Amino acid sequence: MFYSSFPVREETFHYSGKALIALSELKTGRSGVVEDLELPEEVQHHLMHMGFVPEARVLAVRRAPAGDPTVYSIAGFEVALRRETAQWIRVREDKGQVK
Repeated sequence: MFYSSFPVREETFHYSGKALIALSELKTGRSGVVEDLELPEEVQHHLMHMGFVPEARVLAVRRAPAGDPTVYSIAGFEVALRRETAQWIRVREDKGQVK
């Protein structure tokens, strides 16, 4: 699969003056708001159909025992994403309470 060809990125980005983190860096139990997807077009469209669109709230639900993949809750779905995919989704961490 071409996912494994993505280089690893673990850094903080700034987008429109907001500090963003990679979705893969969101701690379990924390939520964030999707800001940007930096993935190949076909992967981006697939994830957007599952709810990964700008301004969508996403919650890191749980991680596999080995730490990868992570299950995220978004738009009523639970989606498991590998770190190598989630690292290309930029989120603004939500500092408020998750309901």
